[in-house]
Amino acid sequence: GYRVSLQGNFFGRSHRHVTFPEYNPREHIKLDPPLSLQSNTTASKCQIWWSLWNVPWYLAEILQYELQYKEYSMSWEMALNKTPSSSLPQIDIEATELRSGVAYVARVRCKVSENENSYHSQWSEWSHTTVFQRADVPKLSEKILYTRTMQLLFIPLSFGTLLYLFWNCKLSSSGQKASPALTFPRQLLSFSHSIVCTMGISR
Repeated sequence: GYRVSLQGNFFGRSHRHVTFPEYNPREHIKLDPPLSLQSNTTASKCQIWWSLWNVPWYLAEILQYELQYKEYSMSWEMALNKTPSSSLPQIDIEATELRSGVAYVARVRCKVSENENSYHSQWSEWSHTTVFQRADVPKLSEKILYTRTMQLLFIPLSFGTLLYLFWNCKLSSSGQKASPALTFPRQLLSFSHSIVCTMGISR
């Protein structure tokens, strides 16, 4: 440790005042705030990361961080806090914690972990902020929905058409009069055609 004292002249006499009889720099650390705060949002989460400046490697491994985020229009008194589970300079915010269509702003600060015995520090100043917004899953457009519906109807319509042609050929070759049971394929084709026409009109 070190002995810290102040010396000066008062009323023409020299005086010395001992401020810290034993001063250990390891127990009085204040780091610079994190730099280059950035964010990236997906449909499931928002990832925020940052970098450090002028921090020795042996301290970077034992740091803890605190992140604050809030809606852009609110004050910092209304901010929510998150603490990363590791010393890595990054944190995730789940999409369920964010409101759709609302802009958010975040900041972060750091200090030596409270679980560390060799070093002690106070919180750094807050970093510069980053602005982000929840990325919602795009909805299917009406055109895509219509196309997929038509794809699903293609198989039964094709089957009905083939069945109709089969029965027509059979009746033509035999020369028999069609019974109510044999007219079913034609009814199926007519019903399928009605579905397609109805969908076209609804568009």
